[in-house]
Amino acid sequence: MNTIYINQKEILKRYKDIDKNTHKGIQGHALFIGGSYGKIGSVCLSSKAALKTGCGLVTTFVPKCGYEIVQMSIPEVMVLTDVQENFISKIKVDIVPQAIGIGPGMGQEQSTQKAFHEFLKINKTPLVIDADALNILSQNKSWLSLLAPKTIITPHLKELERLLGKWSSEEEKFEKTKAFSKQYNLIVVMKGVPTHTIDGETIYENTTGNAALATAGSGDVLTGMITSLLAQSYEPVNAAILGVYLHGLTADIALPETGYQSFIASDIIENIGKAYLTLQNAQK
Repeated sequence: MNTIYINQKEILKRYKDIDKNTHKGIQGHALFIGGSYGKIGSVCLSSKAALKTGCGLVTTFVPKCGYEIVQMSIPEVMVLTDVQENFISKIKVDIVPQAIGIGPGMGQEQSTQKAFHEFLKINKTPLVIDADALNILSQNKSWLSLLAPKTIITPHLKELERLLGKWSSEEEKFEKTKAFSKQYNLIVVMKGVPTHTIDGETIYENTTGNAALATAGSGDVLTGMITSLLAQSYEPVNAAILGVYLHGLTADIALPETGYQSFIASDIIENIGKAYLTLQNAQK
């Protein structure tokens, strides 16, 4: 297999330090679409992670029941709502973001599935697809042809299995994923230990992270981080690779203070700044 190991040296080839003269209007605008009754926290984690990863502006599209939750928990985020109270039924926004993350907490209501299909038919914005959006795609595989080239998908192994079917060995898992990536021209972030990013024949194996990341909401944070980098004009494969690397690095940095058991998804977000500082210090 053509495997590239993503360590600090490899990341520094891809990492772009921030322009000292930048402002929020040119730091990227990310849109997150997700949430449903009882699962608004997922899209809150994605949205806050995007801000902490450096995005200048973040807008979050949720059902009406999520409006106050998002506004109160992340005052820096702008909020748009669906017409429905408890789930997404029609995705309509009047902004032009640089990247969109869709799926966290979204649910799989029939109205939500229809809204997702209509969205895919017209969307031209770089996209990160996760969670329920992936599960909806696995039930409607003909929709995969609607995805723009180099769309990023971030499945854990069960979500990947729903998309590809079962495999009988590690080798078969990678071969099926590479074939899937090539067939639909997608970047697949295969979450696991370690996480691999697959772009056609090339496999990027991440070298950061530890067992502390096995916690609720960890994937939602990763979606936010990758979407943020995509909105900041990183090439899709580099947004995926850097997002995964920083995500893992936060757990490595926090572990001496939190231990494995008490580390939660919000701790990833709180340590993104320290993860960035390790890269900036390494450049000196």
